[in-house]
This record gives sequence, structure tokens and C-alpha cells, in this order.
Amino acid sequence: VKGEKNIDYYEIEVVQFDQQILPAGFPLTTVWSYGALGQPWTRNYPAFTIEAKYNRPLRVKWINNLVDPGGNYLPHLLPVDQTLHWANPPKDCIDGNPRTDCRGSSQDFYTGPVPIITHVHGAHVGPESDGYPEAWYLPNANNIPPDYATRGTLFDQYDRTNTEPGTAVFQYPNDQRATTLWYHDHSLGITRLNVYAGPAGFYLLRGGDADLKEGVLPGPAPALGDQPGMKYYEIPIVVQDRSFYTDGSLFYPDNRAFFEGVTPDQLLIDFIPDSDVSPIWNPEAFFNTMVVNGRTWPYLNVEPRKYRLRLLNGCNSRFLILKLNQMGLPFQVIGTEGGFLAAPVTLDQLLIGPAERMDVVVDFSGFSPGQQIIMENIGPDEPFGGGIPGTDFPVADPATTGQVMAFNVVPLTAPDISVVPATLSTIMPLVATNTRQVSLNEEESLVVCVYADADGEPTVPITQIPGVLPPDCGGQGVPFGPTAALLGTLDASGSPVPQLWASDVTENPALNSTEVWEIYNFTEDAHPIHLHLVQFQVVDRQPMGGLPYPREVWETGFKDTVIAYPGEITRVKAQFDIAGLYVWHCHILEHEDNEMMRPYCVGGQDTCPVPIAMP
Repeated sequence: VKGEKNIDYYEIEVVQFDQQILPAGFPLTTVWSYGALGQPWTRNYPAFTIEAKYNRPLRVKWINNLVDPGGNYLPHLLPVDQTLHWANPPKDCIDGNPRTDCRGSSQDFYTGPVPIITHVHGAHVGPESDGYPEAWYLPNANNIPPDYATRGTLFDQYDRTNTEPGTAVFQYPNDQRATTLWYHDHSLGITRLNVYAGPAGFYLLRGGDADLKEGVLPGPAPALGDQPGMKYYEIPIVVQDRSFYTDGSLFYPDNRAFFEGVTPDQLLIDFIPDSDVSPIWNPEAFFNTMVVNGRTWPYLNVEPRKYRLRLLNGCNSRFLILKLNQMGLPFQVIGTEGGFLAAPVTLDQLLIGPAERMDVVVDFSGFSPGQQIIMENIGPDEPFGGGIPGTDFPVADPATTGQVMAFNVVPLTAPDISVVPATLSTIMPLVATNTRQVSLNEEESLVVCVYADADGEPTVPITQIPGVLPPDCGGQGVPFGPTAALLGTLDASGSPVPQLWASDVTENPALNSTEVWEIYNFTEDAHPIHLHLVQFQVVDRQPMGGLPYPREVWETGFKDTVIAYPGEITRVKAQFDIAGLYVWHCHILEHEDNEMMRPYCVGGQDTCPVPIAMP
């Protein structure tokens, strides 16, 4: 940057292009992703990795370039539900008050220009560069309707002198522990769709006292400008589930019936605006194809030596439980979202919730060229609530989602001098001075009842019972749901108080304070809870009405996402050292997009552009 020699500067655009994701012989898939401005060869799904250096700031101009060659906007690849609380550029609000960032009234798919806003997940960053969901912006297209808003209600950026339409300039100080971050879209009410369409990539921060010297762990990692044939022993791996139409295009459900396991003509209920049920949104979605680094069920040639794998669960809803199908081949976990653990932990399988990362070393030295190792997934093909695979829930389909990728052993090309040190880093425990209680909740319909079987599950066909309201729904009827997932607080009696995205801020830590957050999960599912700005420490978990039990052995470092199990209290401890407006949310993206996200503000009302609730 001119006049600031120690700052790196990138111009990165979000664009639409075709990529071979399915095996050769199948059609190309149209996706979105990030790429360097004016350099089409850098466009890839997932996006190229950003390599950042400790204490060397990175400034990025993020460009929404979702336009066609003629400069007209491109519509969304996937079905946008306008009845959610979403960005809403048309300002068509269900309450009749035209504005952005509101619930819409139309049941139709949105076909207008697409909002984006980029969030670097896990970054210690100022609020203006965090990618706040209401800070979205449209592309600078020729044909934006004149009555559309082109920016969100709370659009902000680091460089406020930047007036270029369709862009925002953010700056990342990179003043945290060396670690595995990632970047992805975070637009209000459509994050699940934008991320599913492709915009996501790794952001690797290296250097500083919390890193190891180069050459200790397996390496190198891929780098820009590498010559063909370069050997890599550090590999970032993002695992996602996707489904495809036969023409190669991405499949994503376009009606609520998909989640219920029925056909649209069997789901005989009213939708918004005639009820409180959104017509398109699905509470969770699971897909039948595993995609790794942009390819379905790929393989990696590995030598009989150690490899460092930086694993990211990039799925919308799916929890992964990864294992290697060869006996005696474990994972050595060396880090999670906040960098290295104090010491490595050896595990036979890895539970990774959506957005969680695991930094692991796998030693293939006991295998001979020609052998193959499969990375399997024994997590469920359905919502995850904890438990033992095959006992508490059926494992993923062994023929499809139960397989992730293959490692094919090839001859060793050079001696392996890498080591996994017995001591990796120093983890100093945080000391908290305040404890707050928050809740995870689900909401069912207040106006739609459906017939239920003896177990209380909706039956087929699902038929609305006219004129009967909850809670009894008349005889065998039950409220239809869930209609939303919500965060909230607790009242004096310990009962949950659900809050909407638009409700006043209830989480307002003082600047530089350290707090324990007790997360009460009143739902039936596990939720990966993510706090922006901070890297926290997991304290413990406790069944409601029971005794606390220790955190998992791989949770002893710093994290930014934690699994909160149903019927339990999950405690985390964080320091809030930058003033301003941030969010916390469930990282099941379908939940995040329909109310399971809340603003929080550090430093009081003077630093917060939205109202803080009275105590």
C-alpha cells in the first residue's frame, strides 16, 4: 500500500464461472467463488488460500462482480426465500414499511441482483471489517432497478474514502496466534445459499511466538508461483456435501416439503403471508455427494511419510466424524481454530462440526506403494445430537456420504525429517470476571397444526387443521415446525427467552472484559456456536440438572466454534478487546439464516449502532 510498506493489498472479486467438480465425462458445474481481479486463472471453487503473516496487516478490496459479460446482474443460482429476515434489496417488507434487512412478503423466488459481504471466520478484526450481515452490497451492474437499495442498513468499511459501487475495503491486522482461518460470504438471510454456491476459502496465518519454526512440521504447503511437480506435505482440505442435477448444476431444495420427506403436493399447509411458515426455507439440508477441495470423492497421492492436513468442515448442516479405514492409523491433532494445542492429541476419529477446523498430522510411513487408505465419514446423514455412531444414530451411507477421499501410497522421494514436537505452544488460561447465560431455541408454528402419529411425528399427507390453534391442536394434531431456530437469554426462573435478530442487543460485554458464556441448549439438536471477534477457551459441559464434565481433549486450546449438545450447558470463556458491533450465531447455515444469529456489542451504547436492551 502506498505510504504503508508493511501492508499487503489484494483486490478480490466474487464471480460466476464453470468448473469440473463431478468426475471427467460429467458436465461442468456453474459456481461462484473468489478470484484476483482481472486474473481469471485464479478463480476456483473453493477459493485460493490467502497466506497472511503475523502482525503484517492485509487490506482487501472485496468486489461483487456477479454480472454477465454485458454488465447486467446475474440472478442467484439457488432459490432465495424472501419471507425470511434477509438483506431484501427490493425493500419489500411484510409489515408494509419499505426498508432493507427485513422479512419479505413474497413467496416467489428472488431473481434480482445478489448481495454479498465477506467474513474472515475467526479473525481478530475491527467491526467495520468483520463482514456484518447487514453490511452487504450489490454488484455495480447496469440494470439495478432504481428502487433497489444497493447497500445494507449497516454498510461500513475500513477505508471510508472508497466510494466505488459494488466494493468494500476491509483490513485485517493479523495480530493473533498463527492458525487456520477461512473466509466466506455472510449476507443476511442468504448465507446458506451464497456459501453453497461456492464463495469460501482458507486464510492461513503464519508466524509469531505461537507458531513453530518452518521445517519442524511436515511441509511445504502449496504456494503461488510453484513449479509443476512440486511436492507438498501440508495440505488444506475442506470437506463439503453437495447434490447435483444431471446437467451438472447444483441442487438445493426449493420447497419446505424436502425437509419433511414429502412431495410439495402432500404438504397441504398455508405459507407466509397466510401463515407463519416460510415456503422455501429448510431447517437443515443434507446432500448425497462429498466434495473435497472442489472435486467429488478425490484421491491424494501420498508418500510413506508424515503429512500435515488442515481440515475444515465446510458443510452447511452436516457434522462429520472422520476416520481412516486402516487399523492403527490415527490422527495426531496439533491444533484447532485458535492455533496449536499445548501438546498433540492422538485420536482414531475426528468429530468436526460445521465451520470447525482440525489441524492434524497423519503418518503414512507404515504403508507400501500401491496401498490405498480411505478417509471415511461415520457421522449421520441427518441432524446430529451427539452419541456413538451406529448406536445412537445410523452412520452415513457407506456408498456415498460415508466416503470422503482416498490416499494412494506412492514411493518415497526424499527422507522425512519432520517431527511432531511433544510441546507445541503455551496456552494461558483466561480469567473471567463476569458470567452470562444465553439460550438456543426452536420455534414451532403458532397457527399451523398437522396430524401426528403415536410418536408425535407428522404423518403423510401433512394437512393443516383449520381453525385450531396450539397448544393442543385438537386431538392428534401438533404444531408444525420448526419454523425458525433462535438464540436468546434466560429469565430469573431459568426458562429460555428467545430473541429475534431484530431484537435489542442483550449481549454487551464491557471493553477488555473476559466473560464466561453459559450456552443452554433447549433444542433436540447439537449446534456449532460461533462468536465473531474472539478466540475462546472451552470450560466444560453440563447436562441440565446434572454435574459438569470436562471439555474434550482436543478442546484444550483456543477455538471460535464449539458444539453445544442438546439438553446441556456448554461453557466458553472469551476476552472482548475491540469495541463495536459483532454477531454470534449457530453455524448450521440454515439456522443462521432464519433467526439463529444475534448481534452483540462490545463497549456499550456509545460504540453500538443498534439499540442495547435495558438491564
